[in-house]
Amino acid sequence: MNFVPLKKILLTGGLGYIGSHTATVLMDEGIEVVLYDNLCNASESVLARLETITSKKPSFIRGDIRDTDLLTKTLRAHSIDGVIHFAGLKAVAESVAKPIVYYDHNVGGTMSLLKAMGQAQVKILVFSSSATVYGNPQFLPITEDHPVGATNPYAHSKLHIEQMLIDLAKVDQISSDATSSAWRIASLRYFNPVGAHESGLIGENPKGIPDNLMPYIVRVAQGSLPHLKVFGDDYETKDGTGVRDYIHVMDLAYGHVATLDLLRNHTGWHVFNLGTGVGISVFEMIKTFEAVTGQNVSYRVVPRRAGDIATSYAKVDKVRKHMGWRATQSLDEMCVSAWNFQSQL
Repeated sequence: MNFVPLKKILLTGGLGYIGSHTATVLMDEGIEVVLYDNLCNASESVLARLETITSKKPSFIRGDIRDTDLLTKTLRAHSIDGVIHFAGLKAVAESVAKPIVYYDHNVGGTMSLLKAMGQAQVKILVFSSSATVYGNPQFLPITEDHPVGATNPYAHSKLHIEQMLIDLAKVDQISSDATSSAWRIASLRYFNPVGAHESGLIGENPKGIPDNLMPYIVRVAQGSLPHLKVFGDDYETKDGTGVRDYIHVMDLAYGHVATLDLLRNHTGWHVFNLGTGVGISVFEMIKTFEAVTGQNVSYRVVPRRAGDIATSYAKVDKVRKHMGWRATQSLDEMCVSAWNFQSQL
């Protein structure tokens, strides 16, 4: 894989789950990272862990992405070449209860970032999007040209941001003097990131009760939560539980670096699915986790959550063709690495 030879990359939400893992890959490749985070769902202790993993100390700015002035100063002061935008709120259920908060942080925060990037003349952006923009799948596997149809405020916020990015990229396309200063933007539609860094030093550690399956499983296995809630076992799937495309977070991290490399040579807006192309049910995940870790996962079946869909998994031919990227880590490795991280907390 060819890595982009950029010197400095700003990671908004850089101390978060996906941001911190991507930072390790960038730093290992000799790219300087500046981590920008308000710590609403991350810990500053991740900085020391990143230094232990990479033997390099990343720069850290504590700030909110809605602070346009601070973002602009950061971009200029650090001579940033490109941005990977991870920052944002991401709990579907919470977004239903607090839609305005989600639009404020996610959409408003991205508008602030784009203003700052424009002022600092930083035109390379990788956006952390989501497969939730597809809504209830009309066909499987889901391709990038699948109709979009968000079903909750979180997904709507991601879709609204994507449309802003599309419109922004079009400005350069219709300009008669569009040159190398044109916007270069990619939206990466993640499926379900899980797992942790092989060191066990960083991983998914959400504050409060987890909204995602894997951190919920590992906390039940550890004993900090009594049992896993399985939201419905009456879907039209292989075993009645929801089916998702789970991807190891380190595979996802390498996908971001490959995307930066692509943007070096391509202007405009681009979209790619990042997944494995394989659907795994909740019961399959539980059984695999128990088999590879030797830990018991107690669970109870409860009613479906509003807005949940039965099955979602990606078609990943486009990203393989254009970037040569593919997921390489197995479900076993996802489970073992997640448990290894949780065991060290």
